[in-house]
Amino acid sequence: MRKNIISGLLASVFLLSSSCQTNPVTGKKDVMFMSESQEIALGKEADPQIVAEFGLYEDPKLQSFIKEKGQQMAKVSHRSNLNYEFKIVDSPVINAFAVPGGYVYFTRGIMAHFNNEAQFAGVLGHEIGHITARHSAQQQSKSILAQGGLLLGMILSPTVAQYGQEVSQGLGLLMLKYSRDAERESDKLGVEYSTKIGYDASEMADFFTTLQRKQEEGGQAIPSLLSSHPDPGDRYNTVHQLADAEQKKQNLTDPKVGRNSYLKMIDGIVYGEDPKQGFVENQVFYHPVLKFQFSIPTNWGYQNSPQQVQMGPKDGSAVMALTLAPGASLQEAAQQQLQNYGLQPVESKQVTVNGLPAIAVVADPQPQQQQQQQQQPLRTLTYFIQHGENIYSLMGITTAQNFNNYFQVFSGSMQSFKVLSDPEKLNRKPERISIVTVPKATTLAGALRSHNMPDARHNELAVLNGMQLSDQLPAGTLIKVVKK
Repeated sequence: MRKNIISGLLASVFLLSSSCQTNPVTGKKDVMFMSESQEIALGKEADPQIVAEFGLYEDPKLQSFIKEKGQQMAKVSHRSNLNYEFKIVDSPVINAFAVPGGYVYFTRGIMAHFNNEAQFAGVLGHEIGHITARHSAQQQSKSILAQGGLLLGMILSPTVAQYGQEVSQGLGLLMLKYSRDAERESDKLGVEYSTKIGYDASEMADFFTTLQRKQEEGGQAIPSLLSSHPDPGDRYNTVHQLADAEQKKQNLTDPKVGRNSYLKMIDGIVYGEDPKQGFVENQVFYHPVLKFQFSIPTNWGYQNSPQQVQMGPKDGSAVMALTLAPGASLQEAAQQQLQNYGLQPVESKQVTVNGLPAIAVVADPQPQQQQQQQQQPLRTLTYFIQHGENIYSLMGITTAQNFNNYFQVFSGSMQSFKVLSDPEKLNRKPERISIVTVPKATTLAGALRSHNMPDARHNELAVLNGMQLSDQLPAGTLIKVVKK
């Protein structure tokens, strides 16, 4: 037995030593179980899934801008050999994130909250820094070591109760929170890279303040930029100090900010939820493009994406998901989905939902899947509903023990599915940012009132503009307001 233990330790030492790679940023040896070619493969695998999940924001001007600045910055980075791709995805969430191998994504939500090119450039450099310093690979390696095994691969992030489509290892890596040291390093790299292409990197610190105010406002979550990050106050001061030092180091005497040019570029960008992707009012989900509606159970939260609508109670004891179900008929769609999810039907019947043909199916995971999950047995209720040329799947999942308690909740929501005919909902327009000029010197609050912005939204608009309501604005200042 002792011999086996020693042999195992020696093998581990060998694997650890053979897995040491030089970090492109620090020049030091790091333990890495992922090669550069594997990083690139992960990025290529994850990219189409990310684009499918969020959709690209349809604005050629903004897409061209992020590609131009991204490629310019990639050339001065520590890994200029990678084939970088930069994209703006169609999500209102304020976020930016990077995938191993050179893939960087900004949401339209974060683009709407920048107030100059320099803020954008600083965050762009920060995300490129995660790639150049190989932070995802480091996190994966630490995760493997923490589990006590040298297991290359599968950090999977299952979706709805493990019965949605499994996301790839690349997408799973997005769910890993970087350490505070990694975030500090990316802040430093963001300062370095944005300064190298001529921008005032101190503006990135001001944008972090905007993010902090947005989070305190009780607005959208900001997972990649604030979660598990250094103290905002310390971070603000540190970035300013780093920016001053980097400008002196690079002899940059007139750094660019680009406020007016950036604001003019985002004039008209969609702000907040886009109704054409579906929206919720009074616990009813409406989809104007696909022309359907259904009720979300009382006190349940929801998350909408181009691929699915997920709903659930706060305690996580159940979940529902609406998706499109492929198939030429209801029977084919039901059979294919049950097979894909490893479910076996317990009961199935043809029904009608508000005049629409449907099939209702109670199903359990196949025995081998229940054993693999090592959890309480699950049970599902799914309604397959034909509407026009599409077949919709509304699946509810909970434990077999709780199924009877949730059956009426599931079926009530599913049976509320119907054709959307309300013209007001069908023709709902999104809010958009409008860039306006302050005609005379006033405060931000005064300028907002002069453009008929309701007082109830003044704090929100102050954060959006990266200002305080009491800030004095000279005549000719450009500001953001919101219009339909």
